[in-house]
Amino acid sequence: MIAAAHSWLALVHHPCYDRAGRVVSTALTTLDLHDIARAARTYGLAGFFVVHPVAAQRAMAERICGHWLDGADGTHDFRRAALERVTVVDSIEAARAAITARAGAAPLVVGTTARRGPDSVGYADLTAAPPSDGRPILLLFGTGYGLTDDVLAGCDLRLAPVSARDPGPSPYNHLSVRSACAIVLDRLYGDRP
Repeated sequence: MIAAAHSWLALVHHPCYDRAGRVVSTALTTLDLHDIARAARTYGLAGFFVVHPVAAQRAMAERICGHWLDGADGTHDFRRAALERVTVVDSIEAARAAITARAGAAPLVVGTTARRGPDSVGYADLTAAPPSDGRPILLLFGTGYGLTDDVLAGCDLRLAPVSARDPGPSPYNHLSVRSACAIVLDRLYGDRP
């Protein structure tokens, strides 16, 4: 069983693809920050990294979190509890280093994508016998049109995409990252009757 308390997630804004397949840095959205922080807190993850190479975007993320952590009047304790798990960094490597320093071991990095690949591992396989050997886990979620192939190739594992059992006659697979993140966290850490 994967321990949520030894797992982190990262919302990666670079390097990601745009709709034309170019490598870009995407803009931070406050909805992603708030909603993913809530999901990370709900499922008991150790933390949530916002990864952005642009200093102004990192400053905006810090300002948003700071408002609820330092400036709120205590009437938003649920939001504060979620946002205190957020750490803003400039790269995936910085997130890895922070986890290594905190946990004492380098994390097993698991990439997520809406694109199918032959090397994907299923949720049941990951939760039944996690190949982490007790290492912490870092789940990477891409913004825009997803993590680049280079980022996915650098991951230890690639998680199978979220998809419908029966997508119907016209398959569609373009969830918001907030939605995909919540589904993935529930599949990995949710209570099952």
